[in-house]
Parts: sequence; C-alpha cells; structure tokens
Amino acid sequence: MSGDNYGIQTAAGHLTVAAESKEPYAADVLAGLHEDAAQVVAKYPQKRSALLPLLHLVQSVDGYVTGRGIDFCAEVLDLTTAEVSGVATFYTQYKRHPNGEYTVGICTNTLCAIMGGDQIWDEVSEHLGIGHDETTPDGKVTLERVECNAACDFAPVVMANWEFFDNQTPDSTKQLVDDLRAGKDVKPSRGPAKVCTFKQVSRVLAGFHDGLADEGVGAGPASLEGLKLAHDRGWTAPDGKSGETATDDQQPEATSNETAAGRHTSTDSAANAPDEAVDDKPATLFDENEKNGKDS
Repeated sequence: MSGDNYGIQTAAGHLTVAAESKEPYAADVLAGLHEDAAQVVAKYPQKRSALLPLLHLVQSVDGYVTGRGIDFCAEVLDLTTAEVSGVATFYTQYKRHPNGEYTVGICTNTLCAIMGGDQIWDEVSEHLGIGHDETTPDGKVTLERVECNAACDFAPVVMANWEFFDNQTPDSTKQLVDDLRAGKDVKPSRGPAKVCTFKQVSRVLAGFHDGLADEGVGAGPASLEGLKLAHDRGWTAPDGKSGETATDDQQPEATSNETAAGRHTSTDSAANAPDEAVDDKPATLFDENEKNGKDS
C-alpha cells in the first residue's frame, strides 16, 4: 500500500491491521453506534441478518471495517468475530484497511476494456502513482480495477463512491481524480448533484437515507432506448404461461399500496423465520438421513 497510514500488505497478500484499529470507541461514539444499530436491527426478523448494514455503519464512522468494528458487530448480533470477519473479507465494498475519502473504480471488463477502460486504468494509475486497492498519500482517492460497473451502455464507465461517470476518457478521469483530491464538488453523469464521501455513502448503505435518492437523472438515454423502441412498436412482454402477449386485463394488479403491479414482495425464507432461535441448529442432509433411518 502507498503511504504510511493505509495498511501494510505482506508479499503473500495478507493484510496487517494497524493496532489503532482495535482501540476502543470513545464513549459518545459507541453510544451513537448502539443507537443507530438498534434502528437497523429492528428491521430484521433475525438480528444476525443485519450484519451487512452494520458493517457499512462501522465504515461510516471509521472509514473502514476496523478491529473494534468487528467486535461491535459481533457483540450486537450475538455472532463470533470469526463470523463477522468472514463476511467483511468476502465483499469488496468492505475495506479492512483505511480507505480513501473517494473510491474511484475503473471498469476493465470486456466492453469497457475494448472501449478504452484498460487505457484509462493505465494512465490514471500512473497519474496517481498507485495500483489496485491502493490509496493516495493524502488519503483522498482509493483506486480500484472493477470487473463491471453495470453500465455497459455508457462504456467506458468510471464510478466514484458508486456514482456513475459515463463515456470516460483518460483525460476526463484524470481530471475527475484531480478535482476530488482538490476538494472540489464533482457532479456525476447521473444521480445527485455531487459525489458524497465514502463515509457518507457508507451511512446510506447502512440504511440511513440522505434525501438524495431522487436527485438528478436516474437512467440516461442509452439505458432507455430499448424501452422506447418497445413502446414505438407496441411490444409487450409475454404473460409467462402460454407464451402469448399479456393484454391489459391480464396484467396482475397490485396487492397493496406497497407492491407494484406485476411485482411480489421480498420475503424471508424459512431459514430466517421470525420465531427461529439464534442457536437453532439448521437442518442438514445428515439430519434427514437420520430421520429416514439411513446411513450418511
């Protein structure tokens, strides 16, 4: 890692977490975390299901998933620190070393790559003097090589804290990272009027709305072209049963004011039922074999 404050990686790639990441939270910070965590946990039938947003909550305070953050999540959710660490090291949005104020992800997957993504990566990496998952010495920008930014219709695409910057070039991306490092407000191609900081975005991902969800354009013209073409030609989707096109009177109606027509609610599986005890042993193939009197 570049800089003295942004983690140490061994040649084998194992991260050495700084000792200060394990220092206890200040009393007021810990009280605020518990208050926020209670709101998050209350949304889930099983509190362990709140682990993902709680890890984002920790990042909104510390800027990454610290050792003390791991302990906090484990204590609140009645999990082991190993269970929490296993999740925190699985998903790339969780950082186990200090992250920059802005994460800039350059897509180098197939379409973006051939449209210039590889060149953007090479030039911006050289421009900043850092590689993948490394942070500038000023702590402003962490650079990532991304497999897909989910916006192929605007390739090559760059994201800053998961806000879209479409149809990029090496020069426009270098200007983007320079502006971010200079503390300027940077407006993405779509979405809110400016890119929020990593900590601010982490709080949103934890489930605390910032009021910017409906600000700016959500989908650009390229994304809507297929829908426009379907409308112009009168195309509709089949009903999924006979293969015939569903007419208006065949379309399912909304079941409540919370569920749109043709949609269904997201429900918890039986493994996450509200009355399931935390220590309940999940059913396994071996349990079923025992019931049937069979050997495993």
